[in-house]
Amino acid sequence: MSETLTLDNLSVPLRALRLLAVDFGHLPAPDVDVSTYFPDRLRLRFHDDLSAFEAWRSALGVDPATVVYREQNDGQTRVLKTTADFAGAVLELTGYGDLPVAAMAEAGAA
Repeated sequence: MSETLTLDNLSVPLRALRLLAVDFGHLPAPDVDVSTYFPDRLRLRFHDDLSAFEAWRSALGVDPATVVYREQNDGQTRVLKTTADFAGAVLELTGYGDLPVAAMAEAGAA
């Protein structure tokens, strides 16, 4: 039988979230996820706005070379993802954005 986690077990990502709110409160608000499956991880997700992802990446000083690019939804959605250490937590940033119609037409998808 596995151990039941308590809220105390999530203190590292919750502390990181508190620090982010204080230090970067002026940045666009993300969707936030803390999970008992990954108790050391804080996920910040940005839907329909890759510029918000980039603002956070830049503010946190995350190297652009660590950003992974992929597409999903048959190439209609761009996804940017990176991880960084912040205040003892693994910070996972993910941005989603629609592929511009012109780019889809060039690829023969429109």
